[in-house]
Amino acid sequence: MFFYAFVLNLRKLFCDYRNQTKYYMDPVFTVILVVLAALAVSDLIVGVSNDATNFLNSAIGSKVAPRYVIMIVASVGIILGSLFSSGMMEVARSGVFFPSMFTFSDVMLLFLAVMLTDVILLDLFNTFGLPTSTTVSLVFELLGSAVAVAAMKIWTGDGTERLSNYINATNALGIISGILISVVVAFVFGSVIMYITRVIFSFRYHKTFRYIGALWCGLGLTAITYFAIFKGLKGTTIISAETMSAISDNIGAVVAVMIVAWTVIMAIVQHLFKVNILKITVLAGTFSLALAFAGNDLVNFIGVFMAGFDSYKIASATGDVNMLMGDLTKPVHANMLILMIAGIVMTLTLWFSKKAQSVTETEVNLARQESGGSERFGSSLVSRSIVRAAVDFNKKLDRITPARVRNYISKRFEPIEGEYENGASFDLIRATVNLTVASLLISTATSFKLPLSTTYVTFMVAMGSSLADRAWGRESAVYRITGVLTVISGWFLTAFIAFTVAFIVATILVFGGKIAIAAMTLVCIFLLFQSNVIHKRRSKESETTADSDVLLDKDIINACGNEITQTMQKVMSVYDQTLTGIFTEDRRLLKNMVKESEALYEEAHKRKYAVYNTLSALSENYISTGHYYVQVVDYVNEVTKALVHITRPSFNHIDNNHTGFSEEQISDLKEIEDKVSIIYGMIIHMLKDNDYTKIDQTLHLRDSLFEEFAQVIKRQIARIKTGDTSTRTSMLYLDIISETKTMILQSRNLLKAQKHFVSK
Repeated sequence: MFFYAFVLNLRKLFCDYRNQTKYYMDPVFTVILVVLAALAVSDLIVGVSNDATNFLNSAIGSKVAPRYVIMIVASVGIILGSLFSSGMMEVARSGVFFPSMFTFSDVMLLFLAVMLTDVILLDLFNTFGLPTSTTVSLVFELLGSAVAVAAMKIWTGDGTERLSNYINATNALGIISGILISVVVAFVFGSVIMYITRVIFSFRYHKTFRYIGALWCGLGLTAITYFAIFKGLKGTTIISAETMSAISDNIGAVVAVMIVAWTVIMAIVQHLFKVNILKITVLAGTFSLALAFAGNDLVNFIGVFMAGFDSYKIASATGDVNMLMGDLTKPVHANMLILMIAGIVMTLTLWFSKKAQSVTETEVNLARQESGGSERFGSSLVSRSIVRAAVDFNKKLDRITPARVRNYISKRFEPIEGEYENGASFDLIRATVNLTVASLLISTATSFKLPLSTTYVTFMVAMGSSLADRAWGRESAVYRITGVLTVISGWFLTAFIAFTVAFIVATILVFGGKIAIAAMTLVCIFLLFQSNVIHKRRSKESETTADSDVLLDKDIINACGNEITQTMQKVMSVYDQTLTGIFTEDRRLLKNMVKESEALYEEAHKRKYAVYNTLSALSENYISTGHYYVQVVDYVNEVTKALVHITRPSFNHIDNNHTGFSEEQISDLKEIEDKVSIIYGMIIHMLKDNDYTKIDQTLHLRDSLFEEFAQVIKRQIARIKTGDTSTRTSMLYLDIISETKTMILQSRNLLKAQKHFVSK
């Protein structure tokens, strides 16, 4: 009863507040408009960072031109697309909810909740380098926010209204169905067309391309042009509705003319001017996708702000914050200055955003032709099951396929040795397939008014083409599939997360008023700051790994020595602090040591996958000592593994509140720790100075320490027999002794291997 009475009183207070604000333009709405403008700029930055993957990956992955040329082509497409994007602005205004059912104060809070959620959500995906759909996120943020505000209006009303009177759920459901279909269709089409294309051209495509290259590029440019018209320019002001209708009515003839025209032009350019027309096709596709992105997806970033700005102008004319916003359904007349500014912001973001590069690198890494080396994603049960099933299926298929056919196809899919030494992840043939298939699928769906996400289609086409191109070999398939599944799962979580978070934020804003507006804005700023910190840390780690992946001679020696020295210093620090945590039963300290030791082990494990690239970079002068580098990497891995086997049991012991060590056990371990510190001090000093004259002295210290190990184990056995220690404490004590012995042994071996490696 008390809860019911509380709800009724809360409802009455809320109704009174709404009545008091009638015919009064509170300055808070000016503040909201300013916040919306700031969030729109931020959304442009995080949105472009996410959607850059749509139009840059094929060009960057194939190294079709220097990066600055690719960026210039994309920038021109973005600027032109943004200037003619006003025709798409209705999506944010009336595509999800019916504005005639909402007041000015309602829509301003609704829009603010959408922008706060959108910036945080997209930035979160960008931080971890995962592409997602800005369209899907916007639609479901609008839906979640509108549902929250509408539910509040129904709750404070007379109870006769229904949610369906406020919400246009048809579009949202259509988008979900479109996503489900487009993901599968894009992957299948990308795989099939890439497979057929590779069989026709093979990796040694230059000879065949002389004869049918003009036709191939003509078809590709036709698809790209068709895409630019129906996806990039449809609904914009650059092509009138009458012209677009005429093109649609005569689409067969238009396509035929384009194929002939582009084929003839490409034949002339190829044979007369000796130009690589594949590069023209890839750059044209990049321009087309950038144009379509700015022309259609700009609404995802500034559409909400512009709707809020128009709402503010409408309400300012009367000063009535409770007037209904039915005028938002009228045609949009976009401010060209705002569109120009938006285009400039997007272009600058494209050039300077580190997060845009992270999202692009995710797809390029998953689609690269060369396998082996370090993979960004790990293995999973699902990916292993899929690969295992595929391997079994291929074995059965090979048994029923004639040997002559198998041999012919295998030769067509045989990569050229050294083909990707320029840093390209795949060749121009695959790049044209990615752009052509994506353009065809997106423009075809648009012409049939089928909802889909350009991000999802371009990503899945690229994944399908890489699979068909045999880029996912036995060495990398499980990791690539895990990466694809991770991205896809993030997509389908986008809708749920966007709806839920927007609903919660809108509810907080409606109930909390001015205080909630200020608080949520500060929370958004804080989360953006934190995500930037996380991204910088991840980028620094990636750069460190990338910088050490391929080194040359002296650089390898210096980098290897510095890396090992730092690792040994960290190992000793973690070891000392772990023993301190055990002695003082400091659970928090031990938990941190577990994290640090696992990070060291993971870093050492990744180093093993970079050995191949490092050895390949060594000159012939280092062939005789190169195998010592392999040993060094193995010993580092074993040392860090032993450290993990010390920190984990130590933390679990204290975390489970087991009995701590006795004074005798602590005294023994402190003696061990002191001698370990002396040995590691000498090892670190020799590694740092590259001076191994005292290596024999470390051997004597090691032997002395091993004798000490034998003595403390004997004393521990005596304590066990007299019952002076518990079973679990004894197990932990002996584990620490055993793993410490392993650490010292492997560290001494590491020192010897490093000495031989550097003394060529």
